[in-house]
Amino acid sequence: MKNEAPGFLNKNMELIAYHDLDEKPGFKMAIQEIGGRWYMYIAHFWHRGWTILDITHPSTPELVKFIPGPANTWTVQIQVAEGTMITALERVGDGFDTRLDAWGYDPSVPFQEGILIWDVKNPADPKQIGSFATGGLGTHRNFYAGGKYAYLAANMKGYKGNIFVVLDMSDPTHPKEVSRWWVKGQWEEGGENADRFYQLHGPYVLGNRAYLPYGRGGFIILDISDLAHPRQISRIDIGDFGSIVGAHTYLPIPSRKLAIATTEAILEDERDPLNLVLVVDISNEERPKPIANFPVPIPPDELGVSDFHEMGGKFGPHNVHMPHQQSCLAEVHDIIHICYESGGLWLYDIRAPGVPKPIAYFIPASPKERRGFLPKDLATQTEDVIVDSRGYIYITDKTHGLFILRHVE
Repeated sequence: MKNEAPGFLNKNMELIAYHDLDEKPGFKMAIQEIGGRWYMYIAHFWHRGWTILDITHPSTPELVKFIPGPANTWTVQIQVAEGTMITALERVGDGFDTRLDAWGYDPSVPFQEGILIWDVKNPADPKQIGSFATGGLGTHRNFYAGGKYAYLAANMKGYKGNIFVVLDMSDPTHPKEVSRWWVKGQWEEGGENADRFYQLHGPYVLGNRAYLPYGRGGFIILDISDLAHPRQISRIDIGDFGSIVGAHTYLPIPSRKLAIATTEAILEDERDPLNLVLVVDISNEERPKPIANFPVPIPPDELGVSDFHEMGGKFGPHNVHMPHQQSCLAEVHDIIHICYESGGLWLYDIRAPGVPKPIAYFIPASPKERRGFLPKDLATQTEDVIVDSRGYIYITDKTHGLFILRHVE
């Protein structure tokens, strides 16, 4: 059957439903709830465009429509808040990988870049109302929680790697740049020359602070109380730890005065330098203090391997659940949901923040057919996770469809 779930291994997790997504593996997800109905918006990894699902009844998700995106363009990132959707456009390959053909890039076909802005107040029928172009390679994981401003990870013309850009969305049909901030060395057109790979992966904004995972630049906190002049407060140097991508996520947990800071696994044929999933004490934001690194997931005995690297594909941290200040999404306090690629989804308890403890996992079986260019081996690659305020957990994969889960104890 089309929506019959692949096999899986699990601990303290329950499978609620599986949706094949019409054979279009998903990536980034967003949710909105309007008038008692729940809708999910899914960006895709190998297909250009976005899918809408009705998830009002999570046990029976219904595909509403697929919206085609521009050819030869990554459309993998998406945000929804207050009836507005922002979809990222960027050149395939994200600006860091020279193996563009491995991601499906065709140099003979033009790509589009920047963002598209949509009205989704009618949740099943988005209408594009605006756009913003960078003049460079486009944008990646942007932040929009509603209101006047959007915060972009943007490759602007003349810069190497993504930088932090503040966008005024007062008139979403004509958004305007407010300011930009970058790590010295990125502005090539201005004569700067970085000796490391600096790349903002995706900002997370809370009040007048922006938390920036900045590639080899580490984890940065900005003061944006004066939006025209962002100011660095602190930076955690990751040294030689983590893959070429470096810092990937910097998620503040205000109720705990903590943050979760991660790098991203990237290599398939060999190990990255040790990737990090850090618990950071940010009670003194001028001197953030890493206090623990998550223990590396250990494969269940049933898999017959001692290390997830043996499963093929890549293994290590990727996306974590991020609430984006949306009432339809679960807040983060004591439980961290994190994707580990070939290791599936893992949940960690950080009630004792110095000793993160794995408490649950869900590991889809390796796929039986290829639906994209990567990984080279047919292996599970769990990419993104989002948790709604009802407690349902959603995960996507490079080759599988959408899994809908619940944590059970």
